[in-house]
Amino acid sequence: MTPAELRALPPGTRVVVRYRLHGDSHGATDALGDLVAVGPATCTVATRRGEVVIAIADIVAAKTVPPAPERRPR
Repeated sequence: MTPAELRALPPGTRVVVRYRLHGDSHGATDALGDLVAVGPATCTVATRRGEVVIAIADIVAAKTVPPAPERRPR
């Protein structure tokens, strides 16, 4: 998904964004959650651990994903 396609998604869309880690030329990680906002230089994803702000230039790949399955009671 290109940055323009990412910007076209409405807030609240569930996405996974793979991005490069700073200081590690080969490392990357994923942010899985709801898209909060996409600006000219960054995008924000609300994950289970909190909001993650990602530089557009660091994005390696992104795609929409289906809603999370409901948690099963213990």
